[in-house]
Amino acid sequence: KVKIPFGNKYLDAVFSVPEKKSTYGVILTHGAGGDMNFPHLVSLAACLASHGVLCLRFTCKGLNIAYRAKAFRAVVEYLKLSDDYKLSGVFLAGRSMGSRAAASVIRQLSQEDDDDFVQGLVCLSYPLHRPKLQSKLRDEDLLFIRCPVLFVSGSADEMCEKQLLEGVASRMKAPTKIHWIGKANHGMAVKGRTTDDIMEEINTQVFSWLSENIELEHK
Repeated sequence: KVKIPFGNKYLDAVFSVPEKKSTYGVILTHGAGGDMNFPHLVSLAACLASHGVLCLRFTCKGLNIAYRAKAFRAVVEYLKLSDDYKLSGVFLAGRSMGSRAAASVIRQLSQEDDDDFVQGLVCLSYPLHRPKLQSKLRDEDLLFIRCPVLFVSGSADEMCEKQLLEGVASRMKAPTKIHWIGKANHGMAVKGRTTDDIMEEINTQVFSWLSENIELEHK
């Protein structure tokens, strides 16, 4: 457990550390409700660490997207300057509102011509629009991103209509991949499937995508 300085306060965070020294890391955060101990995030962090990828997950309460992005950025800086973990790069990952905050940070960094410490973005249940408000898409940050992006969404997500996300992905400059969890809602629940089963599917997708992108980086 660590406390990460953020303005005049601290963010609670937890490292999941692999047995061998990790060259790449994932920074992971939660959605509008909940915190870093949301079961899907705990499961993903454990899975990544067991496969040799360092994972730092943090809690930032607050429903203002700019505030959440600022907090995410503080965590990126903290890990970048860390003497304990000298990483070559990180992937930013978030669930729901957390993935919007991550996208916002990547857009900011790309506009500042920052170095390539941030390697990619993982969006779990990206909230592309409010329920029943498909006319207003939250795609502004996504269209500016150039690093690889993975979306893992439920095909019945009431905040991310399948055709709309596919349309946004086709307009993005970044290399994108979408993995649909069949019949899952925004909370990734599917009738007739256990939470563990769904988490395993998500974790497998995220890890295999990370592996591909880390390998491409080295070729």
